[in-house]
Formats: sequence, structure tokens, C-alpha cells
Amino acid sequence: MDPISLIRVIKFGIVGFSGLGVDFSVTYVLKEKVKFNKYVANTCGFCCAVISNFFLNAYWTFSGSLTRGVLQFSSFALIAMLGLLINTVVIFLLVKKADLNFYLSKLAAIAVVFVWNYLMNNYVTFSNPHL
Repeated sequence: MDPISLIRVIKFGIVGFSGLGVDFSVTYVLKEKVKFNKYVANTCGFCCAVISNFFLNAYWTFSGSLTRGVLQFSSFALIAMLGLLINTVVIFLLVKKADLNFYLSKLAAIAVVFVWNYLMNNYVTFSNPHL
């Protein structure tokens, strides 16, 4: 991996970590304080993190790559929604089938989705001038 790509992955990880804070905070408040269903709370937390991550990645990770507005955000959101599906399936399988703690399962799901999100956004959202 060349140095520029490595820096981009690190930045994407830092942004993702900030999104993790947004995601877990929103999920926790909605699940524990507001008493939402854990999967609804997870979805809300995930969506808040997606919005935050889009702008941080567009301006910082991919160096001002916010060039196509709504279409670019749509690509990012679609990738994130597919990531949400992956996230939810991983959490469901780990909680229901492996009997793991919900938050530990969520952390594992986030790791899986990180790889998906980086690859798709690097090669589609922030590199394809036709989106």
C-alpha cells in the first residue's frame, strides 16, 4: 500500500472512530433512556454516524471531494445502508446465535462494516466523477 493510501485509510479510521462515538451515544440514549427497541436504536445511531462521516470524509479524508452534492451523498448513503444491513445481520447472529453481549456484537459488526465502507467509498463515492 502506498503512503497516500495508508494515510487515507488512517483518516477514514479516525473519522469512523468519531462516527463510532456518535453511533454508540445515540444508540445508548435511545435504547437505555428512551427505551427504543435495540434494533431501531441501532439504526438511528448508525444513520446519525453516516451523516457525520460523510461530511468529515468528503472534506478531510478524501481532500475536499464533495464535488457532486446530492448524487455523491446518495452513493455514500446507499453504501452505508448496505453496511447497515451487514451490521444488523452480524449483530443479530452474534446476539441470537452466539449469545454474545449486544455491545460487543455491535463492536464486531462495526469492524466488518468498516472494511466494506472504506473499499466502496474509496472506489465508488469519492473516485467516480460520474456519480
